[in-house]
Amino acid sequence: MTQVAEQPGTSAGRLGSVVLDCPDPLELARFYSTLFGLEIDEHGDDDWRSLTGPGSTLGFRRSEDYVPATWPGAEAQQLHLDLIVEDLASGHATVVALGAEPLDPVDAPPAENERGWRVYADPAGHPFRICLE
Repeated sequence: MTQVAEQPGTSAGRLGSVVLDCPDPLELARFYSTLFGLEIDEHGDDDWRSLTGPGSTLGFRRSEDYVPATWPGAEAQQLHLDLIVEDLASGHATVVALGAEPLDPVDAPPAENERGWRVYADPAGHPFRICLE
């Protein structure tokens, strides 16, 4: 394994994008566009869409052989996104209305929720969490 010296202020590069494989890039771009309040880049096509915003890009790439992740999975989790919400009940209602599927737990949050996060699947099956800050 290559060792990298830890020097504050230095890096090997900067994050350019996070890309999610999916069967329908436009459908998934619309979901995350509404979820994050970002615009869909007009330069996409049937195989690629991305969201524009400050900093890094969130991209969506068509994969004809895409298989959604399972939760909890027998394999190691590949990636998930965390969305910070002010309260779990309204966050739950919003993501479900946009087309997310509750995974853990599947019921709507009770008024007194002991756990500060919940797991959902986006329309292509990628797991993501809503979390209290």
